[in-house]
Amino acid sequence: MTLTVAVAGATGYAGGEILRLLLNHPAYHSGELEIGALTGNSNSGQKVAALMPNLPPLADRTIQKTAPETLADHDVVFLGLPHGYSAEIANKLPAETLVLDCAADFRLTDEADWVKYYGNDHAGSWPYGIPEVPGRRELIASSRRVAVPGCFPTGATLAALPAVAGGLVEPDLSIVSITGVSGAGKKAAVSLLGSETMGSLKAYNTAGRHRHTPEIAQNLRAVTGGEVRVSFTPVLAPLPRGILTTVTAPVGAGVTTESAHDAFSEFYAEEQFVWVLPHGSQPQTQNVVGTNMCHIQVEVDEAAGKLLITSAIDNLTKGTAGAAVQCMNIALGWDEAAGLPTAAVAP
Repeated sequence: MTLTVAVAGATGYAGGEILRLLLNHPAYHSGELEIGALTGNSNSGQKVAALMPNLPPLADRTIQKTAPETLADHDVVFLGLPHGYSAEIANKLPAETLVLDCAADFRLTDEADWVKYYGNDHAGSWPYGIPEVPGRRELIASSRRVAVPGCFPTGATLAALPAVAGGLVEPDLSIVSITGVSGAGKKAAVSLLGSETMGSLKAYNTAGRHRHTPEIAQNLRAVTGGEVRVSFTPVLAPLPRGILTTVTAPVGAGVTTESAHDAFSEFYAEEQFVWVLPHGSQPQTQNVVGTNMCHIQVEVDEAAGKLLITSAIDNLTKGTAGAAVQCMNIALGWDEAAGLPTAAVAP
Protein backbone atom coordinates (compact mmCIF):
# COMPACT_ATOMS: atom_id res chain seq x y z
CA MET A 1 0.00 0.00 0.00
CA THR A 2 1.29 3.46 -0.93
CA LEU A 3 0.49 6.43 1.31
CA THR A 4 0.10 9.82 -0.34
CA VAL A 5 1.46 12.92 1.36
CA ALA A 6 0.52 16.54 0.65
CA VAL A 7 2.38 19.62 1.87
CA ALA A 8 0.45 22.88 2.21
CA GLY A 9 2.71 25.90 2.31
CA ALA A 10 5.31 23.86 0.46
CA THR A 11 7.36 26.84 -0.69
CA GLY A 12 7.99 28.22 2.81
CA TYR A 13 11.03 27.27 4.84
CA ALA A 14 9.13 24.69 6.90
CA GLY A 15 7.42 23.19 3.85
CA GLY A 16 10.67 22.99 1.92
CA GLU A 17 12.41 21.30 4.83
CA ILE A 18 9.60 18.76 5.15
CA LEU A 19 10.04 17.94 1.47
CA ARG A 20 13.82 17.57 1.87
CA LEU A 21 13.29 15.05 4.65
CA LEU A 22 10.55 13.17 2.79
CA LEU A 23 12.76 12.81 -0.28
CA ASN A 24 15.31 11.04 1.91
CA HIS A 25 12.74 8.91 3.74
CA PRO A 26 13.15 5.16 3.23
CA ALA A 27 9.40 4.84 2.61
CA TYR A 28 9.71 7.27 -0.31
CA HIS A 29 12.49 5.21 -1.83
CA SER A 30 10.61 1.93 -1.32
CA GLY A 31 7.42 3.30 -2.87
CA GLU A 32 5.42 3.13 0.38
CA LEU A 33 5.20 6.94 0.46
CA GLU A 34 4.32 9.14 -2.47
CA ILE A 35 4.60 12.92 -2.47
CA GLY A 36 1.31 14.32 -3.74
CA ALA A 37 0.00 17.88 -3.88
CA LEU A 38 2.35 20.77 -3.16
CA THR A 39 0.42 23.95 -2.42
CA GLY A 40 1.14 27.59 -1.72
CA ASN A 41 -1.14 30.45 -2.65
CA SER A 42 1.39 33.20 -3.31
CA ASN A 43 3.45 30.93 -5.58
CA SER A 44 0.70 28.86 -7.19
CA GLY A 45 1.30 28.07 -10.84
CA GLN A 46 5.08 28.20 -10.52
CA LYS A 47 7.46 25.26 -10.86
CA VAL A 48 9.42 23.87 -7.92
CA ALA A 49 12.59 24.28 -10.01
CA ALA A 50 12.19 28.06 -9.92
CA LEU A 51 11.32 28.27 -6.23
CA MET A 52 13.31 25.48 -4.57
CA PRO A 53 16.18 24.35 -6.80
CA ASN A 54 17.58 22.45 -3.83
CA LEU A 55 14.88 19.80 -4.47
CA PRO A 56 15.70 18.48 -7.98
CA PRO A 57 13.52 15.31 -7.73
CA LEU A 58 10.49 17.64 -7.58
CA ALA A 59 11.76 20.19 -10.11
CA ASP A 60 8.96 19.62 -12.65
CA ARG A 61 6.14 19.79 -10.11
CA THR A 62 3.77 22.77 -10.13
CA ILE A 63 2.63 24.55 -6.96
CA GLN A 64 -1.16 24.50 -6.59
CA LYS A 65 -3.53 26.74 -4.66
CA THR A 66 -4.06 25.70 -1.05
CA ALA A 67 -7.62 24.37 -0.77
CA PRO A 68 -9.23 21.58 1.27
CA GLU A 69 -10.38 19.77 -1.87
CA THR A 70 -6.79 19.64 -3.14
CA LEU A 71 -5.57 18.08 0.09
CA ALA A 72 -8.53 15.89 1.05
CA ASP A 73 -7.66 12.76 -0.93
CA HIS A 74 -4.24 12.34 0.71
CA ASP A 75 -3.41 10.02 3.59
CA VAL A 76 -1.07 12.54 5.28
CA VAL A 77 -1.22 16.34 5.14
CA PHE A 78 1.47 18.65 6.49
CA LEU A 79 0.27 22.21 7.10
CA GLY A 80 3.10 24.72 6.85
CA LEU A 81 0.79 27.72 6.87
CA PRO A 82 0.88 31.02 8.79
CA HIS A 83 -0.84 31.07 12.18
CA GLY A 84 -4.61 31.35 11.92
CA TYR A 85 -5.04 29.50 8.63
CA SER A 86 -4.60 25.87 9.66
CA ALA A 87 -7.86 25.43 11.57
CA GLU A 88 -10.04 26.39 8.62
CA ILE A 89 -8.26 23.89 6.36
CA ALA A 90 -7.93 21.09 8.91
CA ASN A 91 -11.61 21.16 9.89
CA LYS A 92 -12.54 20.38 6.28
CA LEU A 93 -10.25 17.35 5.94
CA PRO A 94 -11.46 13.77 6.54
CA ALA A 95 -11.17 12.48 10.10
CA GLU A 96 -9.00 9.58 8.93
CA THR A 97 -6.41 11.90 7.34
CA LEU A 98 -3.25 12.30 9.41
CA VAL A 99 -2.82 16.07 9.73
CA LEU A 100 0.37 17.59 11.14
CA ASP A 101 0.07 21.32 11.76
CA CYS A 102 3.34 23.26 11.89
CA ALA A 103 1.58 26.49 12.91
CA ALA A 104 0.44 27.42 16.42
CA ASP A 105 -3.31 26.99 15.88
CA PHE A 106 -3.72 23.87 18.02
CA ARG A 107 -0.75 24.03 20.40
CA LEU A 108 -2.18 25.90 23.38
CA THR A 109 -4.69 24.25 25.70
CA ASP A 110 -5.65 27.45 27.52
CA GLU A 111 -8.09 29.63 25.59
CA ALA A 112 -7.12 32.74 27.56
CA ASP A 113 -3.46 32.27 26.59
CA TRP A 114 -4.43 31.93 22.95
CA VAL A 115 -6.56 35.06 22.94
CA LYS A 116 -3.87 37.06 24.80
CA TYR A 117 -1.01 36.12 22.48
CA TYR A 118 -2.78 35.57 19.14
CA GLY A 119 -5.87 37.74 19.43
CA ASN A 120 -8.45 35.64 17.59
CA ASP A 121 -10.75 32.74 18.42
CA HIS A 122 -9.23 29.62 19.95
CA ALA A 123 -9.56 26.62 17.61
CA GLY A 124 -8.92 24.07 20.35
CA SER A 125 -5.91 21.85 20.98
CA TRP A 126 -4.45 18.69 19.48
CA PRO A 127 -1.92 16.19 20.89
CA TYR A 128 1.37 18.06 21.16
CA GLY A 129 4.29 16.89 19.07
CA ILE A 130 7.39 16.70 21.24
CA PRO A 131 7.66 12.91 21.59
CA GLU A 132 10.41 13.23 24.21
CA VAL A 133 7.92 14.71 26.71
CA PRO A 134 6.66 11.82 28.89
CA GLY A 135 3.32 10.44 27.70
CA ARG A 136 3.31 12.26 24.34
CA ARG A 137 4.32 9.32 22.16
CA GLU A 138 1.24 7.38 23.15
CA LEU A 139 -1.04 10.34 22.35
CA ILE A 140 0.64 10.93 18.98
CA ALA A 141 0.45 7.26 18.07
CA SER A 142 -3.29 7.13 18.68
CA SER A 143 -4.19 10.40 16.95
CA ARG A 144 -4.88 11.59 13.42
CA ARG A 145 -4.19 15.20 14.40
CA VAL A 146 -0.87 16.50 15.79
CA ALA A 147 0.19 20.02 16.75
CA VAL A 148 3.85 20.34 15.83
CA PRO A 149 5.68 22.44 18.45
CA GLY A 150 7.26 25.82 17.96
CA CYS A 151 11.02 25.94 17.39
CA PHE A 152 11.80 28.01 20.50
CA PRO A 153 9.65 25.79 22.76
CA THR A 154 11.41 22.69 21.40
CA GLY A 155 14.90 23.84 22.37
CA ALA A 156 13.74 25.33 25.67
CA THR A 157 11.49 22.43 26.67
CA LEU A 158 14.08 19.75 25.96
CA ALA A 159 16.65 21.76 27.90
CA ALA A 160 14.51 22.38 30.98
CA LEU A 161 12.42 19.21 31.07
CA PRO A 162 14.68 16.93 33.17
CA ALA A 163 15.42 19.74 35.65
CA VAL A 164 11.77 20.62 36.21
CA ALA A 165 10.50 17.03 36.17
CA GLY A 166 13.23 15.90 38.55
CA GLY A 167 12.93 18.82 40.98
CA LEU A 168 16.51 19.91 40.35
CA VAL A 169 15.46 23.56 40.26
CA GLU A 170 12.88 25.93 41.61
CA PRO A 171 10.32 26.37 38.81
CA ASP A 172 11.35 29.96 38.07
CA LEU A 173 13.18 29.88 34.76
CA SER A 174 15.01 32.53 32.78
CA ILE A 175 15.34 31.44 29.15
CA VAL A 176 17.30 33.18 26.39
CA SER A 177 17.24 31.78 22.85
CA ILE A 178 19.46 33.06 20.05
CA THR A 179 17.97 32.20 16.66
CA GLY A 180 18.80 32.33 12.99
CA VAL A 181 16.68 34.44 10.66
CA SER A 182 14.89 31.51 8.99
CA GLY A 183 12.79 31.20 12.14
CA ALA A 184 10.83 34.23 10.96
CA GLY A 185 9.76 32.44 7.79
CA LYS A 186 10.26 33.26 4.12
CA LYS A 187 8.51 36.60 4.08
CA ALA A 188 9.73 39.93 2.77
CA ALA A 189 10.52 42.20 5.71
CA VAL A 190 12.96 45.09 6.05
CA SER A 191 14.03 43.88 9.51
CA LEU A 192 15.20 40.58 8.00
CA LEU A 193 17.25 42.01 5.13
CA GLY A 194 20.91 41.05 5.10
CA SER A 195 21.98 44.65 5.59
CA GLU A 196 19.79 44.86 8.69
CA THR A 197 20.90 41.57 10.30
CA MET A 198 24.54 40.97 9.31
CA GLY A 199 26.94 41.91 12.07
CA SER A 200 24.14 42.65 14.54
CA LEU A 201 22.19 41.01 17.38
CA LYS A 202 18.75 42.14 18.51
CA ALA A 203 16.36 41.03 21.24
CA TYR A 204 12.70 41.22 20.29
CA ASN A 205 9.24 40.56 21.76
CA THR A 206 10.84 40.89 25.19
CA ALA A 207 9.42 40.92 28.72
CA GLY A 208 6.96 38.07 28.21
CA ARG A 209 5.50 39.29 24.91
CA HIS A 210 6.73 36.47 22.66
CA ARG A 211 3.99 34.05 21.63
CA HIS A 212 6.07 31.01 22.53
CA THR A 213 6.22 31.97 26.23
CA PRO A 214 2.93 30.28 27.23
CA GLU A 215 3.79 27.24 25.12
CA ILE A 216 7.04 26.68 27.02
CA ALA A 217 5.30 27.12 30.37
CA GLN A 218 2.51 24.75 29.31
CA ASN A 219 5.01 22.04 28.41
CA LEU A 220 6.83 22.27 31.72
CA ARG A 221 3.67 22.43 33.83
CA ALA A 222 2.71 19.09 32.33
CA VAL A 223 5.62 17.34 34.07
CA THR A 224 5.55 19.11 37.42
CA GLY A 225 1.85 19.45 38.18
CA GLY A 226 2.37 22.95 39.57
CA GLU A 227 2.95 26.46 38.32
CA VAL A 228 6.10 27.25 36.34
CA ARG A 229 7.34 30.82 35.90
CA VAL A 230 9.04 31.47 32.56
CA SER A 231 10.85 34.63 31.48
CA PHE A 232 11.65 34.16 27.80
CA THR A 233 13.86 36.42 25.66
CA PRO A 234 14.48 35.67 21.97
CA VAL A 235 17.50 37.18 20.20
CA LEU A 236 17.88 37.43 16.43
CA ALA A 237 21.34 36.51 15.12
CA PRO A 238 22.87 36.77 11.64
CA LEU A 239 22.84 33.09 10.72
CA PRO A 240 20.41 31.14 8.50
CA ARG A 241 19.63 28.24 10.84
CA GLY A 242 19.96 27.24 14.45
CA ILE A 243 18.82 28.07 17.95
CA LEU A 244 21.11 28.21 20.96
CA THR A 245 19.15 28.30 24.21
CA THR A 246 20.30 28.97 27.77
CA VAL A 247 18.08 28.17 30.73
CA THR A 248 18.94 29.31 34.25
CA ALA A 249 17.00 28.64 37.45
CA PRO A 250 17.69 28.51 41.19
CA VAL A 251 19.30 25.15 41.86
CA GLY A 252 17.89 22.73 44.40
CA ALA A 253 19.68 21.83 47.60
CA GLY A 254 22.44 19.26 47.18
CA VAL A 255 22.38 19.34 43.37
CA THR A 256 25.85 19.30 41.84
CA THR A 257 27.08 19.43 38.26
CA GLU A 258 27.79 15.72 38.44
CA SER A 259 24.39 14.76 39.84
CA ALA A 260 22.57 17.03 37.41
CA HIS A 261 24.49 15.61 34.45
CA ASP A 262 23.67 12.08 35.63
CA ALA A 263 19.98 12.99 35.97
CA PHE A 264 19.87 14.46 32.46
CA SER A 265 21.71 11.49 30.98
CA GLU A 266 19.31 9.06 32.64
CA PHE A 267 16.25 11.06 31.57
CA TYR A 268 17.30 10.99 27.93
CA ALA A 269 19.00 7.58 27.91
CA GLU A 270 16.48 6.09 25.47
CA GLU A 271 16.05 9.20 23.30
CA GLN A 272 17.92 8.91 20.02
CA PHE A 273 17.47 12.58 19.09
CA VAL A 274 18.74 14.11 22.34
CA TRP A 275 22.42 13.99 23.21
CA VAL A 276 23.61 15.10 26.65
CA LEU A 277 27.18 16.12 25.85
CA PRO A 278 30.19 14.97 27.85
CA HIS A 279 31.40 17.23 30.65
CA GLY A 280 33.29 20.23 29.34
CA SER A 281 31.59 20.32 25.90
CA GLN A 282 29.10 22.99 24.94
CA PRO A 283 26.32 22.76 22.33
CA GLN A 284 26.99 24.62 19.09
CA THR A 285 24.48 25.30 16.36
CA GLN A 286 26.97 24.25 13.68
CA ASN A 287 26.90 20.71 15.07
CA VAL A 288 23.15 20.24 14.57
CA VAL A 289 22.60 21.88 11.16
CA GLY A 290 20.22 19.78 9.07
CA THR A 291 19.70 17.22 11.84
CA ASN A 292 16.83 16.21 14.09
CA MET A 293 19.14 16.38 17.08
CA CYS A 294 19.11 18.42 20.27
CA HIS A 295 22.49 18.76 21.98
CA ILE A 296 22.39 19.60 25.69
CA GLN A 297 24.81 20.50 28.48
CA VAL A 298 24.04 21.09 32.17
CA GLU A 299 26.14 22.43 35.04
CA VAL A 300 25.82 24.19 38.37
CA ASP A 301 26.95 27.79 38.84
CA GLU A 302 27.81 27.46 42.52
CA ALA A 303 28.56 31.14 43.12
CA ALA A 304 25.18 32.21 41.71
CA GLY A 305 23.22 29.25 43.07
CA LYS A 306 21.85 28.51 39.60
CA LEU A 307 21.53 25.53 37.34
CA LEU A 308 22.66 26.41 33.82
CA ILE A 309 21.40 24.38 30.87
CA THR A 310 22.32 24.99 27.25
CA SER A 311 20.81 23.41 24.16
CA ALA A 312 21.27 23.64 20.41
CA ILE A 313 18.83 22.63 17.67
CA ASP A 314 18.28 23.37 14.00
CA ASN A 315 15.09 25.44 14.07
CA LEU A 316 13.95 24.11 10.68
CA THR A 317 14.65 20.43 11.38
CA LYS A 318 14.21 19.40 15.02
CA GLY A 319 12.43 22.72 15.61
CA THR A 320 9.81 22.22 12.88
CA ALA A 321 9.99 19.84 9.92
CA GLY A 322 11.97 17.10 11.65
CA ALA A 323 9.51 17.09 14.53
CA ALA A 324 6.64 16.85 12.03
CA VAL A 325 8.19 13.86 10.24
CA GLN A 326 9.08 12.25 13.57
CA CYS A 327 5.43 12.55 14.62
CA MET A 328 4.26 11.22 11.25
CA ASN A 329 6.46 8.15 11.73
CA ILE A 330 5.02 7.53 15.19
CA ALA A 331 1.41 8.01 14.09
CA LEU A 332 1.88 5.63 11.15
CA GLY A 333 3.63 2.99 13.26
CA TRP A 334 6.88 3.36 11.32
CA ASP A 335 10.41 3.52 12.70
CA GLU A 336 10.45 6.83 14.56
CA ALA A 337 13.88 7.72 13.19
CA ALA A 338 13.06 7.00 9.54
CA GLY A 339 14.30 9.75 7.24
CA LEU A 340 15.68 11.87 10.09
CA PRO A 341 19.41 12.70 10.04
CA THR A 342 21.46 12.71 13.22
CA ALA A 343 24.80 13.73 11.67
CA ALA A 344 25.34 17.36 10.74
CA VAL A 345 27.23 18.82 7.80
CA ALA A 346 30.72 19.92 8.84
CA PRO A 347 32.56 22.16 8.49
